[in-house]
Amino acid sequence: MHRPTTIPEESPERSPEPNPSPEAEPVSQSPPPSPWRRRTLFREIVETVIIVIIVYVGLRSFVLPYRVDGSSMTPYLLDGERLFVSRTSYTDFDIAALWNLLPWTEREGHTDLFPFSEPERGDIIVLTPPVFSTEPYIKRVIGLPGERISFDEGLVFVNGEPLTEDYIEGAITTCARQRFCSVTIPPGHIFVLGDNRSNSADSRVFGPIPYDHVIGKAVFSNWPFETLGPIEEPTYELAVPARR
Repeated sequence: MHRPTTIPEESPERSPEPNPSPEAEPVSQSPPPSPWRRRTLFREIVETVIIVIIVYVGLRSFVLPYRVDGSSMTPYLLDGERLFVSRTSYTDFDIAALWNLLPWTEREGHTDLFPFSEPERGDIIVLTPPVFSTEPYIKRVIGLPGERISFDEGLVFVNGEPLTEDYIEGAITTCARQRFCSVTIPPGHIFVLGDNRSNSADSRVFGPIPYDHVIGKAVFSNWPFETLGPIEEPTYELAVPARR
């Protein structure tokens, strides 16, 4: 008797388990800048601007940039030349006014004290002219307080002595139709001329100028490059000293 052949049941195939997909990483979002950080940045900008303004104003209190406009100072200074002007060179104090601050004291007139220097002959200065002008003038100091200035044969005379000026081209100074061709300079005033004597409105026209019209002394040329350097101070030989 035959034994029935049993066919083993096939076990159902197990489908391979799918690999788990990697989870998507969450996108990190930077937090918005806090109001405190914005206020700090704004404060730093404001502080920087204030510092720049203070430095700028402080520098201009001592040094003034100036651009030569015109040809009244040629050949020594050129039209368009840029200079640094010292505003403290001629700083002065009125001693009489300081004494008058004390009780039971009263002094008339002015007694000026210059801690650095007074205007000297040959200095190139920037000044507020005593005539209508929208711009300051730049001139050279020729006469000092107490001196008598006159003109003859193309030369400047100081107290009757001819003034040798190496920075101009010979005897070119005339004063025929101007008002102040012979003048004694009062205290606290100076007589100024442009180096280009034939094309300069100066003390020959408007007379001596008071110290308080002087803005500052030209001390350094910074443009153009070929003029870069300090402003030279000429020397003079006069037999008669100035009467202060």
